Amino acid sequence: MRYEAIVIGVSSGGMNAMKVMFSLLPKDFNTPVIIVQHIGAHSDNLWVRLLNDKSNLPIKEADEKEKIENGKVYIAPPNYHLLIEKDRTFSLTVDKQVNYSRPSIDVLFESAAEVYAGKLIGVILTGSNNDGTNGIKRVKECGGLTIIQNPETAESAFMPKSAIAAIEPDYVLSLEGITELLITLDKQK
Repeated sequence: MRYEAIVIGVSSGGMNAMKVMFSLLPKDFNTPVIIVQHIGAHSDNLWVRLLNDKSNLPIKEADEKEKIENGKVYIAPPNYHLLIEKDRTFSLTVDKQVNYSRPSIDVLFESAAEVYAGKLIGVILTGSNNDGTNGIKRVKECGGLTIIQNPETAESAFMPKSAIAAIEPDYVLSLEGITELLITLDKQK
């Protein structure tokens, strides 16, 4: 089976986690990766530039109505919820915070699950609240593949533990294990 998109939710400890993952993903990684990282409302994109320095793939903030393309990594901009539309473009909203967060992991995952259904991979990484729990449940309900970072390897275990308590994930792995699995799945036709 060929997966068409990967959504990743990450909070506390996320910068370190993403540095590990994106330094290991190869240049020919084709599946688009869409990320919500909890960041401050007035954050600049310095951290995106820092990630680009460690990544083999181009990383950028998602833009309104931007078409999702293979081989790219998109990150929700500060103070906007990131949604995926049926035509596989992005939509940005300033709707109220969800789980004290904007951008919210749940908002991204739920919209992605509706669009991609069984061709979506949902990944929950390190974090210190339960944002992403409802979203990963929706990914599972729609037939997507669910991957959770092993809480014992997470800088902040709360978010992975919350997700594991809510669903029976397909995989619980270290960051390196998650990255290896994503590479394997990306190569499948």
